[in-house]
Amino acid sequence: MNKKLPVLSVLILIVGFVGVYFWQQQQQNSEDSQLTLYGNVDIREAQLAFNSSEHIDVILVQEGDRVKKGQLLARLHTEVLEAQLTEARAQLEAQQQTLGKLEAGSRKQEISKARAELEAARARASSARASYKRLLPMLKKDLVSPEDVENARAAADAAQAEMKAVQQALTLLELGPRKEDIAIARAVLASRKAAVTLAEQRLDDANLYAPADGIIRNRILEPGDMAFPQTPALTLAFINPVWVRTYLPEPALGKISLGAAATIYTDSFPGKAYQGWVGYISPTAEFTPKNVQTPELRTRLVYSVRIFACNPQDELRLGMPATVRIAIDQPPARQKPASKNCES
Repeated sequence: MNKKLPVLSVLILIVGFVGVYFWQQQQQNSEDSQLTLYGNVDIREAQLAFNSSEHIDVILVQEGDRVKKGQLLARLHTEVLEAQLTEARAQLEAQQQTLGKLEAGSRKQEISKARAELEAARARASSARASYKRLLPMLKKDLVSPEDVENARAAADAAQAEMKAVQQALTLLELGPRKEDIAIARAVLASRKAAVTLAEQRLDDANLYAPADGIIRNRILEPGDMAFPQTPALTLAFINPVWVRTYLPEPALGKISLGAAATIYTDSFPGKAYQGWVGYISPTAEFTPKNVQTPELRTRLVYSVRIFACNPQDELRLGMPATVRIAIDQPPARQKPASKNCES
């Protein structure tokens, strides 16, 4: 019985050594078949500013609010801008009426009136000429003075000139406005339309809209503050895309390609994996960043890499530490837009 104990102990040791050996081999094979990277979750942000200068009237969102693309976020005081738009529209309406009047030409009633005035002018001219002719024989008989005859002649000439002026006025009415005047009126109308468009744009610039879906991260200005195009009013964190910024060692550069599938893990949600893919590999090398340096890595070159992530529950937050695992035996894949790689 005692002789069997050493033999059994030896067998147990052998089995243990074999198990450890195979476990180490399995771990080695696992490490050889995948690449493990470490980094932090990153997103894009935008500093939103008004495209106008005025006091802020109202801000409609708070920090942490989720907003949609095109949503109104804030508004400036618009009293002056609204008055400018009203003025521009009134000037446009006036110029439209002016152009319409020129294009319509003369009314029939205006032409009829001018013709009647021409007939009256002809009658006056004929009467004045007849009076002058009647005085000429009387001058020879000394029945009238030379001054009377001269006055009659001047009246006849004036009546004749008046008739010609009325006749020319009638001709102008019949021909209508000059094409040059119409062209000028049309140019002025185009200018008035542009002024209205500009006034409408300035009024719309008093509104601040969300350029994309996202979350309000910070309210920089408040109602009553003076807004300028150079001064951000809100900070917007974009929801999509979300990626892990990490660094790829130079020896591993040839082991992965754009579009390669990746799995992302975080300390905040242990055991939960997020689907991802390699979306960007820097074309230039750099020294290991200080925040990830160790004495062994200080002189090694790395390449910045973005691992885009699917974040349906919005659990990945800016700056969150993350671990990325990528299988190195994947076939080359084509890079796709970040917004179309996540399964619904």
